[in-house]
Amino acid sequence: MFSGLLLIHSALRYVALLLILTAIFRSLSGWLGKRPYTPADRKVSLFTVITVHTQLVIGLILYFQSTWVKAGLADMGAAMKDKLLRFWTVEHISMMVIAIVLITIGSVSAKKAPTDLAKHKRTTILFILALLLILASIPWPFMATGVGRSWI
Repeated sequence: MFSGLLLIHSALRYVALLLILTAIFRSLSGWLGKRPYTPADRKVSLFTVITVHTQLVIGLILYFQSTWVKAGLADMGAAMKDKLLRFWTVEHISMMVIAIVLITIGSVSAKKAPTDLAKHKRTTILFILALLLILASIPWPFMATGVGRSWI
């Protein structure tokens, strides 16, 4: 079960990244081009929120089943001194949760914004901040935290 969920979690990251980039592109072009906030903009934002929340649920299941996390939680002092244990026990989950909160706030605040320009601006800023956090906390295969992992 763990390996199947990990595969889904890893593959779904690309869907999430594509949706985030699409939302950023649409909102940035809407902001700079002063175009109306359309139902399509809202749908991209909504699908992004749904996808990252799905990622969160799967990630939480994986988090509490992970041998790395179990080892880190068993001895937090040692985990803080070990780069891999610290990443899996604290950094990855913390940054991802913050990114998901930013995406959720961006989507909700855009929905409640009084003008189209404000909707685009809020989405752009909060989604870009979330994207940066996500990119920094994905265990990419070329990073020490992702050594031995595939691109999917």
